[in-house]
Amino acid sequence: MKRGFTLIELAVTLLVLAIASAFVAPAIGRSLDMLRARAEVLGFAGFLRAAREQAVTLGQAQEVRVDPETRTVAILAEGSPLVRSSRSFTYLLRIQPDPPNAKSVKFQPQGLSSGGTFHILAPGDRRYDVTVDPFTGRVSSRQAAS
Repeated sequence: MKRGFTLIELAVTLLVLAIASAFVAPAIGRSLDMLRARAEVLGFAGFLRAAREQAVTLGQAQEVRVDPETRTVAILAEGSPLVRSSRSFTYLLRIQPDPPNAKSVKFQPQGLSSGGTFHILAPGDRRYDVTVDPFTGRVSSRQAAS
């Protein structure tokens, strides 16, 4: 008696695996997009925190300018046109300052800030809010309710 699989058993097994992978692959893709979006949001919040840290450490006000059209942010020292640091974000995200004309946040050496809120819109109708507290300069991020 020979042991093994028939051609039909092998074909049925491959068919089941193909159908299962057709359902699983899109879910994995959505999860990866969500992870990428969250990483970008955390990067944006970290960039704001770095500007606050520079203001406190250097004893000089730092301004973070956000350009929603090009999806870039830049840190500039007060009174200087030179960009200390800049970062761009993926084309999948849209950054919206709130209010729309508040495209910069200034951090003071004492840790205070001008405050601000930025809505970051990600694929899949996800929205994240990054907020800078005006009294403490603390930067926080969270996923907004849908």
